[in-house]
Amino acid sequence: MLRRDVECEEFNYDDHFSFVETVPPTAGKRNPHVYEGDFITVTRKDDGSYRPNFKPMKVDKDFTVAKYATGVANELLWALEGPIKKSE
Repeated sequence: MLRRDVECEEFNYDDHFSFVETVPPTAGKRNPHVYEGDFITVTRKDDGSYRPNFKPMKVDKDFTVAKYATGVANELLWALEGPIKKSE
């Protein structure tokens, strides 16, 4: 917040301003990243569930659907193998 310290209606006075930094009411990250890869980002929601988010696809001359799908599948496996334990 930027605040003028002197209030005056005349034109001949020294302007003096104070800057006060305020903290937003939602301090802290709401949905922290659990995994960040080339194809996806996995975030943890407030209720403890995980959400995979796809990054934009880079379609160039080397792009193939099979390579993209394999990359996404591998990243999902890597991202979720740590936080989600196998049931015994």
